[in-house]
Amino acid sequence: MERALIEIHGIVQGVGFRPFIHKLAGSYELRGFIKNTSSGVELELEGEREALERFAAEIPEKAPSLALIEKMDVRYTAELKNFSGFEIRKSRAGNFRDTLVSPDICICEDCLRELRDKKDRRYGYPFINCTNCGPRFTIIKDLPYDRAKTSMAAFPMCPACDREYHDIENRRYHAQPDCCGDCGPELFFLDGDGKKLPGDPIGTAREWIKAGKIIAVKGLGGIHLACRADMPETAMTLRRRKQRDEKPFALMCRDTAAAKALCLLSGAEEKILNSPRRPIVLLKKRRPGLSHLSENGYLGVMLPYTPVHYLLMGEDFPALIMTSANLSERPIIYKNDRALEELRGIADAFLLHDRDIQTRCDDSLCWVLDGKEYPARRSRGYVPFPIKVRESRGMALACGAEQKASFCLSKESYVFQSQHIGDLKNLETLESYEGQIRHFQRLFDIKPAFIACDLHPDYMSTAYAAERCAREKIPLIQVQHHHAHMASCMADNGLTGPVIGLIWDGTGYGGDGEIWGGECLVGDYKRFWRFGSIRPIPLPGGDRAIKETDRTAFSLLREAGCDTAEIEKGEIYAAMLRSGLNCPLSSGMGRLFDGAAAILGIKSRCSYEGQGAVLLEAAAAEDEGAYPFAFYGEPLRFDWRPMIRAMVSDRDRGLETGRIAARFMNSLIDMGCAMCEKAARETGIKDIVLSGGSFQNMYIMERLPTRLEQLGLKAWHHSRVSPNDEGIALGQLMIAQARGKNRG
Repeated sequence: MERALIEIHGIVQGVGFRPFIHKLAGSYELRGFIKNTSSGVELELEGEREALERFAAEIPEKAPSLALIEKMDVRYTAELKNFSGFEIRKSRAGNFRDTLVSPDICICEDCLRELRDKKDRRYGYPFINCTNCGPRFTIIKDLPYDRAKTSMAAFPMCPACDREYHDIENRRYHAQPDCCGDCGPELFFLDGDGKKLPGDPIGTAREWIKAGKIIAVKGLGGIHLACRADMPETAMTLRRRKQRDEKPFALMCRDTAAAKALCLLSGAEEKILNSPRRPIVLLKKRRPGLSHLSENGYLGVMLPYTPVHYLLMGEDFPALIMTSANLSERPIIYKNDRALEELRGIADAFLLHDRDIQTRCDDSLCWVLDGKEYPARRSRGYVPFPIKVRESRGMALACGAEQKASFCLSKESYVFQSQHIGDLKNLETLESYEGQIRHFQRLFDIKPAFIACDLHPDYMSTAYAAERCAREKIPLIQVQHHHAHMASCMADNGLTGPVIGLIWDGTGYGGDGEIWGGECLVGDYKRFWRFGSIRPIPLPGGDRAIKETDRTAFSLLREAGCDTAEIEKGEIYAAMLRSGLNCPLSSGMGRLFDGAAAILGIKSRCSYEGQGAVLLEAAAAEDEGAYPFAFYGEPLRFDWRPMIRAMVSDRDRGLETGRIAARFMNSLIDMGCAMCEKAARETGIKDIVLSGGSFQNMYIMERLPTRLEQLGLKAWHHSRVSPNDEGIALGQLMIAQARGKNRG
C-alpha cells in the first residue's frame, strides 16, 4: 500500500471534476479525498501502487469535457493515513486568484435532451444547465467561483435543485448556475414600448419573427437583433434602422443541415461549428446571391448555443439573422434598461430575462485554415482561458491597439487575453475597456510591474498606458506596431526566433514619419530590423482615403503614369498631392487593396473597414496569371507601379474583373515569396511568420504558405489569436517581457 499526493492545475473547478475523480477513485477502490485549492485541486489517495498509477494515467484521458489540465504533479509516499473511504472536502482557505475560469460553453447534449423531454421537470426551461455547460465567465463577479459571487446569487435554489447540487452522483453537483422554473431566472417578452405581454414569451417571439418583425434577444454575453434570414425586406429594414448598409450579418442556423443548405462545409468546419465554443464560422456560400445577408463570398454562421436559442428556433426557422445589438461603432448592449432605451426604433420587441450579464462578450468569429481555427475575433467561448507561453513570465499589462482593441495580462506562464472590445475612439468602448482591465486584474490577482503599449502617440490605449504608468510609477514600454504583430504570431506558435515576419495590414505607426503596413521584418522578441516594405503611397486627405478609396486609386494611377481622368475628383486630389498638404505616405498593404478595388470599379466608397479588400477577394475568379513587379532600394521596396499598369491594361482591353483580381493577388503572393526568399538567403532564417489584418484574405492564406513551403521555408500563421489588431497586445507583452523590464 502507498499514498499518492496529486496536485492538478488548470480549469478543474466548476466543471464536474471532483465528482469525476470520486467515481474514478471508486472504480479502483482507492481511499482518500479531493479538495479545491487556490490553483486547482489537491488529492490524497491510498491503495496499491499499480492502481494508483493507473488512476493517475486515466485522469487526463477521461476528464470532463470542460476541464483542461495544464499541469499535474504526482508524488508517492509509504507513509499512510489509513483513510476509511473517499470524500470531497471543503476547499482550503487561501487565495483563489490562481484559479482558471472557464469560458461560457454551449448547452450540452444531456441538458438539450432534458429541454425537449416533456416528462422532465426542466422541459422547455430556457436556463437549463449543468456542470458540463452554460454560463461561466459572463456571470462571474469575483472568485472563488461560487453562486454568491455570480449573478445567480439573486436566485436561491429550490429544495429539488439544492438536492442535485449536493448529490455527488448528479451531474449538477456544485453547478453554480443550477436552477429550474421554480427558482431560476425568468424570460419575458416586451413590445416596442417596453410593455410586458402575457403568455409564453418564446411562442410570442416566434410569432413576431414569423411575421417579419425584428426582436432583441438577450443571450450569454449580450443582446442580439434577430429576424428571418429568408426575408430580404426585413433584413433591409434592419440595415436601415441599424445604419449598417452593407456590412455582413451573422446567421444562426438551426443545425448543420441548415448550414449546409446555404454554405459549403468541410469536415473540419463542421466540427468547429459544432464545438462547445460555438463560434461564428465564416463559410463559403454554396451559390452566389443572398446579398441581403452578405455581399461577399462568405456567410458567418453559428449554431444555437443557449436553451433560449434552441427554443426560439424550434422547427420554424432554418436560419435567423442574429447580429449584435449595438449602435454604430459602440459596444454590444448587455443590460435590459439600456436595450429598452437604445434599441427602441430598431427592435420591434424584446425577448429578455432577469439574470444579469456581468461581463459583455461578443460572439467569436473564425475561418478554418488547415483544419484548424483561424481567429478573426476571440471572445465568447474562448475568453478568459489563458494562452500558455514557454517562458515563465511575471505580472504585466499590454494595452493593445486602438481599433479591434483587446488587452493582455500576464502571470507566470499564463497570458490572459481579453475578449474583443472594439474601437477605443468611442467613449463607451473606452470605458468598457478600462472596466475590463480592472475586472481581469481583480479576477486573477494581477498587479502589473510594467505596462506595454503601441508606439502611436495618439492611440487612446497609449494614453491610458502612459497615464497609469505615471500614476503608479511603473515603467512604460512602447512597442512598434508591426513588431508586435510579428511577436504575436511567434507566441501563438511557441517560437522564440529569430524569424522573418511578413506583416501586412492597413495602418501602423512606423516611428519614422511614415505609415507602415506592407512589411518584411527580421528579428525576435527583443529587436527587429526592416528588411523590406512596399513603395509608399501618397494618401490625399490622409485618413479620409481609408473610406473614400478613389483617393488611393488616384495616387496609384498617377504614380504608375496611368490616365487618371476616370477619377471624379481627380483635379482636387492632384492639387492636394502637389501641395503635399495632408497627404501622408503609406506603405500599408491594405491601401494597395483599397486602391486596386477602386480601379477595378468594385468599390470606391467603403462603409466599413476593409470593404474594398473583402469584395476584391470575393470577385476573384480562377486565373494562374500574375503581373510584373520590381524591387528597389534599402530597405527592399516592392515597386507596385508595373503591376498597376498591367492591371489597367487588362481592364481596358475588357478582361474579366474576377481574373484581374486573381492576378493582382497572385502578384502579391509572388512578391511576398520573393521578398522572404531573399531575406532567408541573406540571414539563413527559414521560419516565416504571417500576421496583420491583410492576412484575413483567405485567397492569399490558402496559397501563400504552400508557396513558401515549396521554397524550403516554414510558414507559420495564427491559430489562437487573431492576425488583426486584436492580437497586437500579445505581441506587445512578449516584446516588453523580453526586453528585461519584468519586475513582477
